[in-house]
Amino acid sequence: MPSFPPLILYTIPFFVLAMLLEFYVATKQGLKTYAGKDTISSITMGLGNILIGFISKIIVLVALYYVYENFRMFTIPITWWSFILLFFADDFSYYWFHRISHENRFLWASHVVHHSSQHYNLSTALRQTWTGSFFSFVFWLWLPLVGFHPAMIVFMMAISLLYQFWIHTETIDKMPRWFEAVFNTPSHHRVHHGSNPLYLDKNHAGILIIWDKLFGTFQPEIKEEKVRYGLVTNINTYNPIKIAFLEWIAMFKDAFSGKKSIKDRINYFLKPPGWKHDGTGKLSKDLRREWLEQK
Repeated sequence: MPSFPPLILYTIPFFVLAMLLEFYVATKQGLKTYAGKDTISSITMGLGNILIGFISKIIVLVALYYVYENFRMFTIPITWWSFILLFFADDFSYYWFHRISHENRFLWASHVVHHSSQHYNLSTALRQTWTGSFFSFVFWLWLPLVGFHPAMIVFMMAISLLYQFWIHTETIDKMPRWFEAVFNTPSHHRVHHGSNPLYLDKNHAGILIIWDKLFGTFQPEIKEEKVRYGLVTNINTYNPIKIAFLEWIAMFKDAFSGKKSIKDRINYFLKPPGWKHDGTGKLSKDLRREWLEQK
């Protein structure tokens, strides 16, 4: 088995230094991006994600290896050109995982954690799920099937996660135009974290913004529409346990309480966030349409 360094663990000191630098720069720019309790919650969620990751990564590796050893169609060598191919394949997988996590409530129950802060800074990048890594890997199972080695896949997933750390900031306005056209940037990702109707469910990119442009989910940041961070209905808690599980509890309550058909109960897991069996719910597209009608 090839050995790759545990990038996330090695870069923890960098995360700390980067947050301190961002706080200094934000203060100089007059930005109030950090709030004590919120930052502590985000860091706690990140530490919990790392600890739980020691267990979930075993499941992920076993699943990837099982597919690779028993069902792979080809054997792709571990070399420079295969990493280039894997870079695009991994980023494509991440786009669809991320997009569907906004369109399916079961996946949203985990991903909502990352959107739960009403602040936007580098600590927000650390606000990660405690549950999602146990099943999100299914979006990557096609990679060992076509012949990428599992160790390569896990390593590339870590690279993608590290890239996405630096884009969680308000201290960088815009990158050069050519960079904005191809890559995910702080401006693009601020849109993704917006609760404004115009910005909901947009810019799902990991590293390359090209997927959003190809599949119709791209939205540029507009100066006249300042980003409001957080959720359509904010959870208003700094308790990490509540942050991790509130949406799971709400989803199961919606699915199993009251008089509903079996189909409706199942749809509370499959439909997008905001869906209601009685038609009273509003999806992000409904909120966007209402907003546009008022303009």
